[in-house]
Amino acid sequence: MSDERVGIDELLERVRSGLDRIGAREAHKEYEAGDALLVDTRYAALRERDGLIPGALIVERNELEWRLDPLGSHRAPEADSHDLRVVVFCNEGYASSLAAASLRQLGLHRATDVIGGFQAWKAAGLPVLLPRANRE
Repeated sequence: MSDERVGIDELLERVRSGLDRIGAREAHKEYEAGDALLVDTRYAALRERDGLIPGALIVERNELEWRLDPLGSHRAPEADSHDLRVVVFCNEGYASSLAAASLRQLGLHRATDVIGGFQAWKAAGLPVLLPRANRE
């Protein structure tokens, strides 16, 4: 193991240099075309506060690798191929970059994340299913 110390900002920059990050509208277009699996890793309180992206698979960040590993015994049914295009969302697009890089280490070579995360999706006026409390 290396003794190199890296701060989170540098790590994030390194990770992102290996991703083909996309905007919210492009993610929506890929999903609508059936070309991508949207994965929402936001924790429950944020989903309850801000809503859900219709059709997105909800996977808590601490379960992500287990649920999306095509070779894993705990995989989600959707995670059936290393060629799967996985587009990860977090709230603002930081943790999702690290998550997408982790998925790439598992061999999901098309994994990426959305620049600006869920907040960018919402700001772009893309579909959001609001929580019941916000609909009343």
